[in-house]
Amino acid sequence: MSATCDPVAERITKDLGFSCHDVNPIVTLRNPADLANWTLPVLELLIIAGAIFALVHAVRRLRRDGDPANLALWFASLVYLFVIEPPLYFPEWFGLQEEVGFFFAHNVFTVQFMYDRLPLYIIAIYPALSQLAYELVRSLGVFQRKRGALIGAVCVAFVCQVFYEIFDQLGPQLKWWAWNLDNDLNQPLLASVPLNSVMLFASVSFGTLTYLIVKLVGQPSWRGRKLGAGSLLWRVLVAGALVPISMSVAGIPASIFGGDSPNRTAQGIVLAIEIAALWIVGAILLFQAWRRGSSEALTPYVRIYPVVYLAVFAVLWAAALPEFFDARDGVTEGGTYIGNAPYTAACFVVALVCLAAVYFRRESAERPEKGPAGTTV
Repeated sequence: MSATCDPVAERITKDLGFSCHDVNPIVTLRNPADLANWTLPVLELLIIAGAIFALVHAVRRLRRDGDPANLALWFASLVYLFVIEPPLYFPEWFGLQEEVGFFFAHNVFTVQFMYDRLPLYIIAIYPALSQLAYELVRSLGVFQRKRGALIGAVCVAFVCQVFYEIFDQLGPQLKWWAWNLDNDLNQPLLASVPLNSVMLFASVSFGTLTYLIVKLVGQPSWRGRKLGAGSLLWRVLVAGALVPISMSVAGIPASIFGGDSPNRTAQGIVLAIEIAALWIVGAILLFQAWRRGSSEALTPYVRIYPVVYLAVFAVLWAAALPEFFDARDGVTEGGTYIGNAPYTAACFVVALVCLAAVYFRRESAERPEKGPAGTTV
């Protein structure tokens, strides 16, 4: 048996269509035409292109407006990735086998790292998603100085969940990854997705990351303080490294009903209340921001990428619907688990409303404050 392929990993990767034995510990390249299905290379292209677009946009924001927050968020999201992902892939390496166990397995994509556990597109999705949510919220004027970092972070957490779950609810059906449903940490579920993932990963993590970057990087810059490379570096590292701690803290309410005999119903109720509260508060805050108006200029990134993201996922969902509707007890003929249709539909609707709010913004009635290089804050 391979040190990175225990019986659980072997079973789950076999269901995905590949073996976790005899894999390259560094990087593996594959022909996109040889992947499990055509949706995998389409997903890769969408996410990797989004991360590159986000990086170009972040550099442009720094050079044109003197605002390093976007670039810091881009790199801090990668720090967060490399803090959180390896322990999930290899809990035995970190002494977490008893606490964490085998969590899930990604399918193999065109470019794969770390014993075929980490696809390149997963590395890319962290900066792509964090930048998408941050830019949509920023474009509505939420991060203007009078609004504050906390309100902006809550809005980012809400927007991030909406856009991410359109992807997350589809992945298991199309064999992009598979959860280990025998792992207690993956219960309770929203269809095929752990509720912990919906709340803690898709919302709390990116909201916290945004809050820390705005406080540590954005606000000093907006007040006219120029941050050197060394000062930026430690702030980026601290922000990325602190995110998993915030997720642990946010997970405490549901964990009260855990232990040796967990109450799944109670945990599900707690998480559902938290998700509902985020939707209500996030929607109210974004609506208030839209009514106030914004002086922020719409950038090419925010005009293009969120629309492309939703359009591609609309196509992917359309392709998945025949098997989705033919599924029995939440499982397709191919043996994969489907997502939750009403929740996903709601995410699509809210995402479209967010885009409409950005495209049809009111001009701010208040005079914009000026930051470095004339950027509004």
